[in-house]
Amino acid sequence: MLRRAVLGLLAAVATGRAAAAETIAAPTGKVILTVTGKIGHRNSDSGMAFDLAMLDTLPQGRFDGETPWTKGRNVFTGPLGSAVLDAAGVAGGNLRVNALNDYNADVPASDFRTYAVILATRHDGAVMSIRDKGPLWVIYPMDKDASLRTETTYTRSVWQVKSIDVQ
Repeated sequence: MLRRAVLGLLAAVATGRAAAAETIAAPTGKVILTVTGKIGHRNSDSGMAFDLAMLDTLPQGRFDGETPWTKGRNVFTGPLGSAVLDAAGVAGGNLRVNALNDYNADVPASDFRTYAVILATRHDGAVMSIRDKGPLWVIYPMDKDASLRTETTYTRSVWQVKSIDVQ
């Protein structure tokens, strides 16, 4: 009986340490993205908050080409949408992507994984300002997949992103 109690206590301590190790630290800089709703990881009362430095540590993607909203060849870089979802513990569902100007679009979470969507933080190497569609812009890899050049994709390509609510 005592042995079972000791083993149970050790298992509880080990589980607690494992859970603590999965905790993602709160941002130390200005929060530029908050993920809320049906998420498995939180680092703030509102959900999962990210500053630019945190987003920079995630696996990155790159878009190199033309968009309907910019002229000429552009290079956009930023974290893969799938990496942001993983960091927030998102299993699936629908994403309500919200912009600073109150525009929002519903995006299937599967798009972020299927198409290697990025949340662009930089345009031609410079951190994106609010004036230039920042701090984040949902960019589909239209440069690599012409089938993504559709009105549906364009409406999901939200710029000035401030939050994602997982539904």
